[in-house]
Amino acid sequence: MASILVVDDEPGVRSSISGVLKDEGFDVDTAETGEDCLEKANGASYDVIVLDIWLPGLDGLTTLQRLRERQIDSQVVIISGHGNIESAVRAIKMGAYDFIEKPLSLEKTVLVVRNALRQRDLEAENRVLRAKVADRQQQHTMVGESPAMHHLRQNVSLAAPTNGRVLILGENGTGKELVARTIHHTSRRKSGPFVEVNCAAIPEELIESELFGHVRGAFTGAVGDKPGRFEQAHGGTIFLDEIADMSLKTQAKVLRVLQEQVMERVGGTQRIKVDVRVLAATNKDLPGEIRAGRFREDLYFRLNVIPIFVPALRDRQQDIPLLAEHFMAVLAAEYGRRPKRLAPEAAARLQQYGWPGNVRELRNVIERVIIMVGDDTITAQDLGFLGRDGADGAGVPTPGPGPLRPLSEARDDFEKDYILQTLAAQGGNMSRTAEVLGVERSNLYKKLRAFGITPRGGT
Repeated sequence: MASILVVDDEPGVRSSISGVLKDEGFDVDTAETGEDCLEKANGASYDVIVLDIWLPGLDGLTTLQRLRERQIDSQVVIISGHGNIESAVRAIKMGAYDFIEKPLSLEKTVLVVRNALRQRDLEAENRVLRAKVADRQQQHTMVGESPAMHHLRQNVSLAAPTNGRVLILGENGTGKELVARTIHHTSRRKSGPFVEVNCAAIPEELIESELFGHVRGAFTGAVGDKPGRFEQAHGGTIFLDEIADMSLKTQAKVLRVLQEQVMERVGGTQRIKVDVRVLAATNKDLPGEIRAGRFREDLYFRLNVIPIFVPALRDRQQDIPLLAEHFMAVLAAEYGRRPKRLAPEAAARLQQYGWPGNVRELRNVIERVIIMVGDDTITAQDLGFLGRDGADGAGVPTPGPGPLRPLSEARDDFEKDYILQTLAAQGGNMSRTAEVLGVERSNLYKKLRAFGITPRGGT
């Protein structure tokens, strides 16, 4: 039975709407104020909330905003006074499903509520279908038949059915996030949420609020309560990517959550119990970070229950043609292009290259040739920008198993060579080169100067 919450400060309106909805077979609850609405929505799950836009205290628009901030996914139908269409349209933009005007037509009210319920069912069905598609994709995305990949898949299959914490290690671009998602989607928690947090991408002053949430008034700008990522992951998995970039202060709070399975929002005192499985990943040497005083040893031991190492692409060269073909099929479908084949000499060229950016860089290269090469076959010439015998386009030998040069340098070399190759193909014509690259001519000049190249004037 669908559940409806009717929120209106006029007793007559509440009685009329709840009465007709009960007659239609719905389970109906009522509230007089926005504050009452938020309290009830926090404690119960409603399919539809019928919300008056004019309420004493917390008005309807603010109440709607708070519902969305708290990630309450009920469909919201706004009751709008006559002549207040502008506010109703604003409510639609904020996420309300529809609005009905006073004086109310009870017949129209029932129709709008039924439509809102139908929309909620469609969205739920869509989420289920997306999850099923994601599951199928995850089962087939860890491409490779090398011994290193067989070992990785074996470790993932052993770790996934458990609740053990997993520490995923490997260079940038090797696919650590894919491993984490595969573990979740093949675990007993696969029907629960998978919440990813990039610890390096969140400013230090915000990361505690992101992880643990905050209460209203905890700091400037905290206009309402907000759940953190650990709460959002309740019943599922949280993936802490780039864990080594987390400050020592935040590490201490994460350690407490792992030890006690409870947390407090920033500025709050309520202890919130969370049931999450923690996966973490880093490209750094954590024992070295511990010795340098940048990472807590006790947190390392908590996270490193099941270590899984993701090999660099140069350590599984036999997988490179398989990965290339996989990316060509995926990207051709994405761009609506015909699938292309990889000529044997092109496959050999890919295997000769050192791949400092690992699988991520390989995908970018395949995306480039899918877009830029018109023929159905990718030749070695089409991959000339990669260089020969393991050298990149700038003639610098690509790294072996030793320390990598910064990925930003490799990207700059890649971009520089790409621009020069395109410029040469266009006979030095700057206008045509800019058009092919999809950039403004002035920006192309700036880019060339940044690379230390003086453009020829004129064209």
